[in-house]
Amino acid sequence: MEKQSKIFIAGHRGLVGSAICRELPQQGFNTLLLRTRAELDLTNRAQVHAFFAQEQPEYVFLAAAKVGGILANNTYPADFIRENLEIQTNIIEASQAAGVKRLLFLGSSCIYPKLCPQPIKEEYLLTGPLESTNRPYALAKIAGIEMCWAYNRQYGTKYLAAMPTNLYGPGDNYDLKSSHVLPALIRKVVEAKASGAQELVVWGTGTPRRELLYSDDLAEACVFLMQLPEEKFNSLLREDQAPLINIGTGEDVTIRELAETVCRVLGFEGKLVFDTSRPDGTPRKLMDVTRIQSLGWKAHTSLEDGIRRAYEAAREQLDAATVWPAGRI
Repeated sequence: MEKQSKIFIAGHRGLVGSAICRELPQQGFNTLLLRTRAELDLTNRAQVHAFFAQEQPEYVFLAAAKVGGILANNTYPADFIRENLEIQTNIIEASQAAGVKRLLFLGSSCIYPKLCPQPIKEEYLLTGPLESTNRPYALAKIAGIEMCWAYNRQYGTKYLAAMPTNLYGPGDNYDLKSSHVLPALIRKVVEAKASGAQELVVWGTGTPRRELLYSDDLAEACVFLMQLPEEKFNSLLREDQAPLINIGTGEDVTIRELAETVCRVLGFEGKLVFDTSRPDGTPRKLMDVTRIQSLGWKAHTSLEDGIRRAYEAAREQLDAATVWPAGRI
């Protein structure tokens, strides 16, 4: 990418998109094309094509998606598969029509089989059954990977799919009905402190393992990939394999260890109670990050530091009904 290149960040207000919007200017990229949902409905094919035809973006970060945790995926499965298919189909199709030079499609580690060998290599895609609690979302993202691959083969496009591990950071979703595990834990700990509770209830057994990546680290990785020299970028777009690359830390913790870390960082000294009537989800999702590390990128934000930074950002983000404790950590 040239510093003056026109760059479209789809989903710029979300967790991933907002991080990319922070990272690009830091590296001197300032010609960013940004549209809110009110300005551009990405599920509307006509609107998307009209936008691309008028603005002619050269590079696209496809970070727009309908996302959520176990409860949200179980409650709105039709919404998750329909909206994600619509968004990614419209943008990939319009990108090809407009001659976009490179596109980075953001997915999720849930595309891999539920009982995948660990750590998860890119070639494990479609080698086993998916986790049932988020299968509609996962299938939509798999379709996006396949679409990037198909467009590369048929049209000679340069579309790469990046699969990050579990994310957290500024701009995260703290709604307990639809959030992922870490923001949910942060909110629960904050509210437990504010109410003087002596216990904190955590869903599941606490034994599943999760890898957590700070969103600004992901954004750095995304910009790194989009700036790869032609030869290295093309090496990720082979005809005989999906144009897929994992992004993560290469390390994981149990849900119990994660809850304990949040409690320690935020200063909650009460007892953890695990509600085993609630689902655990996938037993383990540790990404093999050999491919991206071999290109020269590695995550650098520690879990404790990331939790502190996410908490500070969330103090101003959460609903006014949430009572935050006085003072700062």
